[in-house]
Amino acid sequence: MPHSSEKPQTGYYRKLTFADQPLFRDHLLRLDPQARRARFAMPASDAFLRCYADTSFTLGTMIHGYFVDGHLRAVAELRSFSDGETAEAAFSVESGSQQTGVGTRLMELTLIAARNRGCRHIYMNCLATNRAMQQLARKFTADLTFEMGDIIGRIEPRSFSFFSLAREQIADAFGVIGAFTDTGRRPAGR
Repeated sequence: MPHSSEKPQTGYYRKLTFADQPLFRDHLLRLDPQARRARFAMPASDAFLRCYADTSFTLGTMIHGYFVDGHLRAVAELRSFSDGETAEAAFSVESGSQQTGVGTRLMELTLIAARNRGCRHIYMNCLATNRAMQQLARKFTADLTFEMGDIIGRIEPRSFSFFSLAREQIADAFGVIGAFTDTGRRPAGR
């Protein structure tokens, strides 16, 4: 809970583009060691994170982000497999934005995008110790299994519809408005 003199955190969600690669990199570098391990299932060095950010946008990964005051504070990645019907979803949320509903909203945006692209199977790989990610997966599926020390969540999105296409377009429009508004609030030279 914010201190009484602090402003509550407000932000917006939008898809990231290749131009956002530095923001994505900086977000990953701000993750503490525990968050890095939760996201990548291993300790992740700064060099690893820089390389990961550099290649993520070249692999056809769709990334939704949550921004506060021009800083990317959380992301959901949807990485498609070669069959076009299967994908993996992964999340990273900075400590100040955890347990606030940000992960749930990012999951909703990710599922809509997957649905609209014909994805039929989404996998989420969670460490057995990552309770927050397991709670998020449970909100969207009851299919969680324990495999090789990890928890695997399987989600099967419904087929796309006019409504799901419209929801994605509306979310994209609000993301552009949020970015435009946020840019107007930032001090010069940023």
